[in-house]
Formats: sequence, C-alpha cells, structure tokens
Amino acid sequence: MPEWMTPPKVVVMGVSGCGKSLIGARLARELDIAFFDADDFHSAANVQKMAEGIPLTDADRADWLEALAGLLAREPALVLACSALKRRYREQLRQAVPALRFLYLEGDFATIRGRLAGRHDHYFKGDDMLRSQFAQLEPPGVDEAVAVSIDQPPVRVLQRCVDALSAPGVYDGHRQ
Repeated sequence: MPEWMTPPKVVVMGVSGCGKSLIGARLARELDIAFFDADDFHSAANVQKMAEGIPLTDADRADWLEALAGLLAREPALVLACSALKRRYREQLRQAVPALRFLYLEGDFATIRGRLAGRHDHYFKGDDMLRSQFAQLEPPGVDEAVAVSIDQPPVRVLQRCVDALSAPGVYDGHRQ
C-alpha cells in the first residue's frame, strides 16, 4: 500500500458468482489487511432461504446490512466481499464509513451463470436466484465505484483493483 494512502476500507461488490470472495481475499492479502465475506454475516434464516432457491427481500437484508455497517465502522482497515446490489445498500454502508470505497466486479449473465454452474458446496442455487440478483442490481455509477470487468483472468482483475486503489486522489479519502 502506498505511504500516502490511508488504511483502506474497501467493498468488492457484484452479483453472486462474479468473484467477490476470490478477488476480495487476494486484494486483502495484497494490501496486508483483514478480509471478510458478507455471506458469513447472513442469518441462518437467510441462508436457508437462499439454499431453497428463494431470493432475499430488502426486509431479509436489513439486519445483515446493519451488521456489515457495524463491522465496517469497527475495523481499522478491511476488504469486504459484499453484493451491495442496490444504491441504498451502498449508501447505508457508506453512512458507517464515509470514505468507503467500492470496486464493482462487472460481468454478464452468461459468464456468471457458467461460473456458478461449477460451484459445489455453496448455498447459492439456481438461475432464478441469479436472475433475481441481476434484476435487483443497480450498477454503480463512476461516482460510486470503479467497475472492473471480470472477462479476464483473476490475476488481471486483481491488478486492476490494486491499480484503482493506488491511484493518488482517487481512493485516499480525498475524492468520493
């Protein structure tokens, strides 16, 4: 991490299957800071719903978002893998940490569907849930996040994320 950069608080966001956990964990390792996966903060009821192929509602996500906001406020620096599908979810997280940075892993339905088809031992199931995530996704604008295409090898996605965080004036707390 460059000396001029304040300890980052970063959310790696996108729909399920875009690589949030993989890239987030690697980014945290690269930055030598803590990594958290927002999936670990879901209630047992939410996990059960998703395992049954039932998309979560805003009400289902309310306590989860509150827990994540608390985590973001407590930790001195971290990378959080979190879907953050809607602008209001991102705003709620940013209320806890105004300098919070978002990296949006962007990909199309077919690419992500192919990745999800290869997953085993994960509660996220079915095309309906993925369609639901794309339907709920409010892609962040350039004022909210840096978009990184996942249509490239993970090492390049990671490098693009590191570059975005390393650019002076972009992710050092001076510019939202």
